[in-house]
Amino acid sequence: MYTRVLEFAGAKDIDGGVEYLRHKVVPILDAQKGHRGITANADRSGALLGILSLWETEADREASDGVLANARQEALEIVGGELTVENYEQLLADVSTPPGPGSALMVQRISMDTAKIDENFAFFKSDVVPRIKANAGFQSIRNMMNRETGHGLVGTVWADQDAMKAAAAEAQSRRQEAIARGVSFDSVSSREILYSLLR
Repeated sequence: MYTRVLEFAGAKDIDGGVEYLRHKVVPILDAQKGHRGITANADRSGALLGILSLWETEADREASDGVLANARQEALEIVGGELTVENYEQLLADVSTPPGPGSALMVQRISMDTAKIDENFAFFKSDVVPRIKANAGFQSIRNMMNRETGHGLVGTVWADQDAMKAAAAEAQSRRQEAIARGVSFDSVSSREILYSLLR
């Protein structure tokens, strides 16, 4: 699976953007080959709107880019702020409870040597994921990497903000282990799921 991540930094109208996504963009996406779902999330206090779309293949994602260019521009005019677009390969998606509006999302940006991606992912899947899933309130986890740059995102979704905060505190105990494996921890943000439609 492959993903496209849009982030509107300095968003002025988050709810307007979600309504545009729901009514105008989703029908366009549904007509695209290989589209497998979309979610929207926000850090309202940080004026940040995030949108994740899922694609069966890299070719499907790339083929949709031109069709969606106008929609992205219209969304930017509604939401405001500055838009960035990133592409990733989804290495893992583990869903215990399908996230929905009101679920809490923690997005951790990471980076590493591209040569270590597969080795580090194998460790993450076998050793780290079970520990994350053992936390109360766990709903889902998604690991996405750009194999060309070594940059990635790990998103975990929780039943509520309290469960997310408790899990974040527990995660600190694992951080040194990852750093020793060459993983750099970049920005982290706490968000709320506003919309989710997964195939």
